[in-house]
Amino acid sequence: MKRIVMAFMSFFLVFALAAASAEAKAKHYSYLNMKHDGAIKRAKHARRAPAPPPIVVARINVSSQTMSVSVNGWPEGYWRVSTARAGYSTPRGVYRAQRLARVYYSKKYDNAPMPNSVFFYGGYAIHGTGHISQLGRPASHGCIRLHPSNAAAFFDMVQRHGMSRTRIIIG
Repeated sequence: MKRIVMAFMSFFLVFALAAASAEAKAKHYSYLNMKHDGAIKRAKHARRAPAPPPIVVARINVSSQTMSVSVNGWPEGYWRVSTARAGYSTPRGVYRAQRLARVYYSKKYDNAPMPNSVFFYGGYAIHGTGHISQLGRPASHGCIRLHPSNAAAFFDMVQRHGMSRTRIIIG
């Protein structure tokens, strides 16, 4: 009886070691299969870190014709703007900055200068204007006009902190 128990125990031990060795090899090969171009792919079950919050937030209030800008939650500017006049519209919603142009001329409206443009939706942009006396009331074809010095300050904030970390909220 002792021999049977000893034979069974040694068989069980050999089987357990073989299984553990096979499992270790499988893990090793699955690790090697995860490599791609020298980088280890993330496992499917791994969670990605949440996206960092936006740093630059521009809030345009169409009814009061104002724009407030904050960086990291701290107020950086509160300026008068001009949005779309009657017959035109400024798009409402939440946008990211899509393109920057220090010097730009409108292709749609007689090569009108649009200095320090921050484009947020197609051809719509926040930009400087020479029509300073019209700031604070609707006067544009849909863009958001700012005093040239405020447009330059906003452009620099977006450029410094990044377009992907900028939100433009129009309401």
